[in-house]
Amino acid sequence: MAGEKTEKATPKKRRDQRKEGNVFQSKDVITVVSLLGSFFCLKLLFPLIYRTLRDCLVQFISYAGTVEKIGQGDISWLGFQAALVVVKGALPILLIGCALAVLATGVQTRFLFASKAFKPKFSSLNPLNGIKNMFSLKSLVELLKGIVKIILLGVILFNLLKGELFRLINTMHMDLAVSTVYVLQKVINMVLQVCMYFAVVAALDYFYQWWSYEKKIKMSKDEVKEEFKQLEGNPEIKGRIKDVQRQRARSRMMQAVPEADVIIRNPTHYAVALKYNPDKDNAPHLIAKGQDELALRIVKTAEEHDVAVIENKPLARGIYASTPLNAEIPGEYYGVVAELLVQVYKLKNKKLV
Repeated sequence: MAGEKTEKATPKKRRDQRKEGNVFQSKDVITVVSLLGSFFCLKLLFPLIYRTLRDCLVQFISYAGTVEKIGQGDISWLGFQAALVVVKGALPILLIGCALAVLATGVQTRFLFASKAFKPKFSSLNPLNGIKNMFSLKSLVELLKGIVKIILLGVILFNLLKGELFRLINTMHMDLAVSTVYVLQKVINMVLQVCMYFAVVAALDYFYQWWSYEKKIKMSKDEVKEEFKQLEGNPEIKGRIKDVQRQRARSRMMQAVPEADVIIRNPTHYAVALKYNPDKDNAPHLIAKGQDELALRIVKTAEEHDVAVIENKPLARGIYASTPLNAEIPGEYYGVVAELLVQVYKLKNKKLV
């Protein structure tokens, strides 16, 4: 069917979609990259976070044992110290996670910034559109993906914790620092294994998003034709313009016929008009040529302006086929044309050289 979208999107369609901010990306890829980066950062910064929390707790406990009454100034100071601990411990991880999320998004979208995507769309406020989106195929696919990821996560965590459960219980009898390091190491290993599984899920989701996007931007044959018209112009208009250009070129050519020295014809199918200026030209020039009806017009115009017309079938056909307009005739015709020009010039009492 003509309206069926079976054609791949053209480069122009892709550029237009990109300007609108319509590009594909996988949120699962962003999640996996951010999660991996955040936990690697946590692993590297854990000694600093541990010292910061330890010093803060020691300071708070010492302060509680020495102060009899807490005033408004003490509360402000304690709040400032707590905020400072949060900033030192959590802010680097949050910043790195955000930076990795931006980087993963930028790599997928080639760092696209489309201002049109930020413009408000009043159609989004329509509750009917929201209900349609809720029950669309895309929403169903996203729901199924979410269920599969939850089930997969549960299975992975169960298998990982099954063998570590008793060891984690025994950490209650360890030194606090040792047990904390042990638990953190297990959590990080667990997260890494989960990320490995979800990296596969993210790769599959990436290819699904690419396939869905390519399907979405497909075009019908009519759309491709319409775009071609917009880029190249309407073929009918272009054809009309070419017709006008050819008519003008013929008109200019016909205006040059009276200036020719000789017309060589065959006798009704071909006609060529030659002009030779011994002071400027190295060889005769073809200033007009035509076939059939145009050939007859050239001959008639020449006769009206007293231009010599000579019949030579091989010469007329040869020059017509081999010589572009306003170009010198090929060297193989010099001798024959020179003899004809001598005859013409004798009749007009002109000199060839």
